Amino acid sequence: MEKSQKLIIITAPSGAGKTSITRHLMSVFPQLAFSVSATTRSPRNYESHGHDYYFLSEEEFKRHIQQEDFLEWEMVYEGKYYGTLKLELARIWQQNKVPILDIDVKGAIHVQQQLSGRCLSLFIEAPSLQALKERLVSRGTETPESLETRLNKASYELSFQGNFDVVIVNDDFNKACAEAQVAVRAFLTL
Repeated sequence: MEKSQKLIIITAPSGAGKTSITRHLMSVFPQLAFSVSATTRSPRNYESHGHDYYFLSEEEFKRHIQQEDFLEWEMVYEGKYYGTLKLELARIWQQNKVPILDIDVKGAIHVQQQLSGRCLSLFIEAPSLQALKERLVSRGTETPESLETRLNKASYELSFQGNFDVVIVNDDFNKACAEAQVAVRAFLTL
């Protein structure tokens, strides 16, 4: 990887709005390209392989770990792995674009450590844990157990917000998008 190759990290507890803000930024900045993460979880009804995620078996994922194919990877939830493939970033850089990573908090910290000085990290925060709970419930994808797991994880992840370049409270989506745009525009013109 060349020193001139930049990337942008968007991270947040589940349900804080990172994917919506990521989509907004991509609509505003044509030089950004979505970095498709790999995961061992099953696709949701609206998701497709190679577009939303690279859906891998646990065996395939572990083989990529052994081959050191990931820039970062984590077991985000019990038995559910997520990671950023180095080849995915290379593919985007070859197109002369800037990868935008929509990844979990621990993965974001690992990427920052490896690519210090070459990335911008945005931490998206819900206005409260209650608001986060309401957003997760409204998705209709959570069981009571998975909801509790996500909320406990969110409380833990909030303690890391000081590790990121910009913290944006997503209590007003348009305002949060505007704040993200300002940070990304400044980073891209460096």
